[in-house]
Amino acid sequence: MAMERAYLDYNASAPLAASARAAMLSALEVEGNPSSVHAEGRTARRIVEKARRQVAGLVNAGEEHVVFTSGATEAASMLLTPDWRMGRGPLRVSRLLVAASDHPCILGGGSFAPEDVTVLPVLGNGLLDLDALEAALAGHDRASGMAMVAIHVANNETGVIQPVAEIGRIAKAAGALTVFDAVQAAGRIRLDISEGWADFLILSSHKIGGPKGAGAIVAASGLLMPRPLVSGGGQEKGHRAGTENVAAIAGFGAAAMDAAENLSSMKEVGRRRDAIEAAVLENAPGATIFGKESPRLQNTVFFELPGMKAETAQIAFDLAGIALSAGSACSSGKVGPSHVLKAMGFGENAGALRVSIGISTTDREVEAFRQALAAIVARQSGASRAA
Repeated sequence: MAMERAYLDYNASAPLAASARAAMLSALEVEGNPSSVHAEGRTARRIVEKARRQVAGLVNAGEEHVVFTSGATEAASMLLTPDWRMGRGPLRVSRLLVAASDHPCILGGGSFAPEDVTVLPVLGNGLLDLDALEAALAGHDRASGMAMVAIHVANNETGVIQPVAEIGRIAKAAGALTVFDAVQAAGRIRLDISEGWADFLILSSHKIGGPKGAGAIVAASGLLMPRPLVSGGGQEKGHRAGTENVAAIAGFGAAAMDAAENLSSMKEVGRRRDAIEAAVLENAPGATIFGKESPRLQNTVFFELPGMKAETAQIAFDLAGIALSAGSACSSGKVGPSHVLKAMGFGENAGALRVSIGISTTDREVEAFRQALAAIVARQSGASRAA
């Protein structure tokens, strides 16, 4: 009999929602290209535009300001460029400011030269050093071009939520553009781009129960747009060439609508997250839960077990039927030190385990985690005594 597994790795990829699956299957029956003018093409176009409205609704944006991409990494690569347009005229962005704990797709700087990227420190609690942000913006030479601040809303490893309204206020006061990576935050906390702190948001389908291979740039207005990363046809109003992936976009839209409707369910997710944390501290009293003192997503626990390497513990959990991560899933098979913990001051070789859950996580899965953790800690203690 196959082992019944518990999936606790939603920050890497959430399970496909039933509504997303149904929307995708329906879209796959449509033959038309959404750029075609015949009836079949218009049917495909309606599917794409419905999804655009649904994705816009998740962050209270205008549907005309949603640009579909192949994922969040492409969206980040498109936005992190010095080459912009304001209306019909060119606009130069000469300085990029990112956080040391950002996702690699932001931290890499996109098309900016390395010398034009400023990496801002974060505090030991995972929050951005706002004094460093203000100082960096004050020292920027506006005559050389605009500055851009690109920061995550919520960290993919710790779940720490950044003070986005304050970051946006500081950036706007300095005349800077703001790009916020909302990949982990969307569907887990309320996001409203109309509040003015963000010029652009980056979203990912598969983090909210949609399919892999779809993402979006959401703009606050149509005034500013970067030079297209993918050129060719006039799809996505000329911002992103290539025939739209109709089925994936349909699934993304359905998942976005579900995520918006299910925001109130995050309180129950938080209850299960608290039970997971309690199990960690009960079975391993010396464990460290990173970012615990900061505002965090209600679905994420990032913790270190004393005396055990993160990758060793991850394998042990996997063998026990528990799927979780040792940090983020940024590259295939990567297990190693966390740059987020390094940024928070925990050393070059710091590593930890990440449990991330969602509204479909059950109490049975939480209990399975607790039992597996208890057994792993007991074996580790026995091995230590024997040694």
